Amino acid sequence: MQDFIVIGGGMAGTSAAARLAQLGSVTLLEMEDALGYHSSGRSAALFEENYGHGPTLDLNRASAAYLRENGYLSPRGLMLLGAKGDAEGFARDVDELGMATLELEEARAMVPILNPETVGFTAISGAAEDIDTDRMLQDFAKALRAAGGRTVTKAPVTAIARISGGWQVTAGGETYEGRNLVNAGGAWADQVAALAGVAAIGLQPKRRSMARLPAPGGHDVSGWPMLMGAGETWYAKPDAGKLLVSPADADPVEPHDAYADDMVLAEGLARYEEMVTEPVTRVESNFAGLRSFVADGTLVLGPDPDQPDFIWCAGQGGNGIMTAPSASQLIADLVAGRRPALDAAVVAALLPDRLR
Repeated sequence: MQDFIVIGGGMAGTSAAARLAQLGSVTLLEMEDALGYHSSGRSAALFEENYGHGPTLDLNRASAAYLRENGYLSPRGLMLLGAKGDAEGFARDVDELGMATLELEEARAMVPILNPETVGFTAISGAAEDIDTDRMLQDFAKALRAAGGRTVTKAPVTAIARISGGWQVTAGGETYEGRNLVNAGGAWADQVAALAGVAAIGLQPKRRSMARLPAPGGHDVSGWPMLMGAGETWYAKPDAGKLLVSPADADPVEPHDAYADDMVLAEGLARYEEMVTEPVTRVESNFAGLRSFVADGTLVLGPDPDQPDFIWCAGQGGNGIMTAPSASQLIADLVAGRRPALDAAVVAALLPDRLR
């Protein structure tokens, strides 16, 4: 019998497994062929401390030192664009994100395709940084292996049963036993709970679509900041010489291997096109991921109040990559009975108890 069985090999589950491996034996179960296949592999991969709300911001800030010290961050910047006539929405985002306003010509010097006929307001945050998501995921996986943990892929969970002293999990035709069960199932976390007979947390997956475009106008986009429309109605981010553009959609869906909705993608690309001088002439590829939310939009971290050996690591809501270092540390601290570094009120706002 293992000390911990972790279900879900995305960033959340892999980081939690690596931290828990310092406390006991761990088996990590992932239903796909490789770790990080779903949302973790389809992230915009940007670290912006002021993105999110409430306890999410505390997790962002608590993750910053880990991300920086391990070399996962690199300069990017975030530029906010407001349409003419949207001064109020633009000002609200500037305040929430702690940005500095720019003159349009300053912004065009950074991103020459901005359309002076439609862009009315611009602002910049130089603190936003790219995250090397793949390297961070692989480093957590290496740490898990180094501590004696085991990772099993191609292992979809089909049954969970209570046994004396813990849990029995059937996955990929094999049976695993553990004293504690960690639910890092992403969009499937409530389904995992149902298999275990644990009350749901009301998780709602929402689709986020993305298109990969050739560099607009043949420009070198490598030094451009990430662009975001006021109200987060779209965003665009340089990626390996191309430009990723998203309609920033958040349509409720059932858990599945997500794919982009063509109409939603077209509408988002149109909103992007309104703010630039270069038309979209070709979409090289598209994809989508699922961002999962509970009612208050805040992560759900820690032991279930009714069954403490069932541990939640869910509801990341699009913030799972940048919060992973601190979220996984919090889970390990709670399990070990250590006092978390986070303020007690923040911890209480993250516990699943609040949803019961």
